[in-house]
Amino acid sequence: MEVFLTADAIVAFITLTFLEIVLGIDNVIFISIVTGKLPEEQRKKATKIGLFLAMFMRIGLLFGVTWLIAMKKPLFSINWSWFSADFNGQALILLGGGIFLIYKSTKEIHEKVAHVHDHHPIDEAPNAKKIATKSFSNIIMQILMIDIIFSVDSILTAVGMTNGLNGALYIMIAAVIVSVGVMMLFAIPVGNFVNKNPSIQILALSFLILIGFMLTTESMHISHAVLAGQEIGAVPKGYLYFAIAFSLAVEFINMKLRKKSTPTA
Repeated sequence: MEVFLTADAIVAFITLTFLEIVLGIDNVIFISIVTGKLPEEQRKKATKIGLFLAMFMRIGLLFGVTWLIAMKKPLFSINWSWFSADFNGQALILLGGGIFLIYKSTKEIHEKVAHVHDHHPIDEAPNAKKIATKSFSNIIMQILMIDIIFSVDSILTAVGMTNGLNGALYIMIAAVIVSVGVMMLFAIPVGNFVNKNPSIQILALSFLILIGFMLTTESMHISHAVLAGQEIGAVPKGYLYFAIAFSLAVEFINMKLRKKSTPTA
């Protein structure tokens, strides 16, 4: 406990906890979308199990932090006439995660739009039943997979922030436990809100496509990739967060206006 009694350790713990919660917002949105395919009575269970397992997995990644740092060394290089890059393990994880997010989010949007077009009062029950048949274990695996994707960047940041601090590993583990506890507290309300508002759901999926694109460009930046003579740079996260905040503000205004214009019975 002595490691938490210094001012530097307390500041690092509070900062890391806040960082984990902020970075976990994307995780919570994704969880709310994938668990929305389950029957309503199973959503809360899937969310809690997924986050609980994700917490242990993230702690395991912290113990393997030396291996994560070593992943910055190039594994292989590509040198074509129009494209060149030196890929390392960290870049490959970010690239795989970005492609997965873009694919999964696009697929979800397509399914929801197709479901709306194919919706008829006669087949309402069969469609609902079809959506509810998604495998519970498959949803848990998707939650764990997305947590791995979002964990790598935050863990490497945490290591940089606590570098040189006494008991850094214990501070990082404590921050992960507290942040996951906060996520468990708010995951269900956020999930219910997202699933009850289709426009917010589509907007959230669009954000995940943006995040997937950001992870892809970040992987290219880490790999010092050059495309058609131009080095690929990382997308500043501030631009992304501003776009998300602005879009959400506009959507909340639209929701308020729709609510006012709806005639009361």
